Amino acid sequence: MPKVLVIGGGAAGMMAAITAKRKGANVILLERNNRVGKKILATGNGRCNYTNVNLNIANYHGENPKFAYSTLSQFGVVETMDFFEQLGITPAIEDNGKVFPLSFQSSSILDVLRFEMEDLGIEVLTDSFVKEIEKGDNFVLILNNGKKVYGDKVILATGGNAAPNTGSDGYGYKLAQSLGHTIVPIFPGLVQLKLEGDIFKQIDGVKVLGKASLYREGQLIKEDIGDVLFTNYGISGPPILQISRTALQYLNKGDNVEIGVSIIHTRTEEELYEYLKYRFSFMPKKTIEIGLIGFINKRLILPILREVNINKDKQIAHLTNEEIRQISNILTDWRFNIIGSKSFKDAQVTAGGVNTNEINPSTMESKLVKGLFFAGEILDIDGDCGGFNLQWAWSSGYVAGENASLG
Repeated sequence: MPKVLVIGGGAAGMMAAITAKRKGANVILLERNNRVGKKILATGNGRCNYTNVNLNIANYHGENPKFAYSTLSQFGVVETMDFFEQLGITPAIEDNGKVFPLSFQSSSILDVLRFEMEDLGIEVLTDSFVKEIEKGDNFVLILNNGKKVYGDKVILATGGNAAPNTGSDGYGYKLAQSLGHTIVPIFPGLVQLKLEGDIFKQIDGVKVLGKASLYREGQLIKEDIGDVLFTNYGISGPPILQISRTALQYLNKGDNVEIGVSIIHTRTEEELYEYLKYRFSFMPKKTIEIGLIGFINKRLILPILREVNINKDKQIAHLTNEEIRQISNILTDWRFNIIGSKSFKDAQVTAGGVNTNEINPSTMESKLVKGLFFAGEILDIDGDCGGFNLQWAWSSGYVAGENASLG
């Protein structure tokens, strides 16, 4: 019966601990915070979108995203939903594939995991920050208070660098490096984007149901539809988070990266042009500023007119077809240069991490250090928004826990 030490009491760490204990291992879980699962409580806006029935390997990213395939195949959506249902979580599946607990409370997921660990007799050491890992015949964890914890196997599930207030401050990367592993450069994923321009303070807080399109060197590479929120630094909202990882990946390479916002995404530019001519035919005496009220958010009118260089007081009767064309164009494809993003403090996930070439994808064991396993966000695998990152935590935690429990 091996003694398994799990470092990190987040989603991946708790899953790893439960799995290893169920398989017969003696398990100690060490968590740096005063309680486990702090980050889980913030997921899904407090509702905990814990998986997605539309799971696909295309939802995952990293230098080698196919690394995730073996792990997800061993413990996927069906296994995850069964696991939680047996713990008491009744699933609520939304049309977009997102799965929540029927209580729609993140605390429900954390409560059943904590109860299961307690019921299994897993020793949980909170306020236990692992400062160093030594490897000899076995593993020695040296805590910041000088205490030493000994074990046969170690599972590193310390999280990444996103939301450092929850304890994920990137220290796990230092532990991995101390044991010989390399780190793929990290950057924020699922994060708000900073845009070039001086209009954002004027439209801060404006939200539209629109389409966000990502362009690299002028070529469309990704798009998503949903609530787009303008902010004083740039742009946010679910579609922005979905494309942010790809945007920053190319921006970090020095590429020119733009975002196109389609405020009116239900019509083509030509259809909108024809509609605007029809709409304006009813109001020839109105100014263009007044003529757009009731069609788009009022706070967007002046910035858009300035962008296309049309005087707000110009009578609609005097608008040229070319000016109407300019308005229809910007309403279907308003382009901005992406210049950066908000920090890890605001990010939902970390892109980059422990190089997956150094990990066995079937077992999550290090190829460099026998008995060392990895799970969750610490690895160079990150998912799209919508339950995919938590699914990676459950899957990798399960596979790491199962294989670490083997003699």
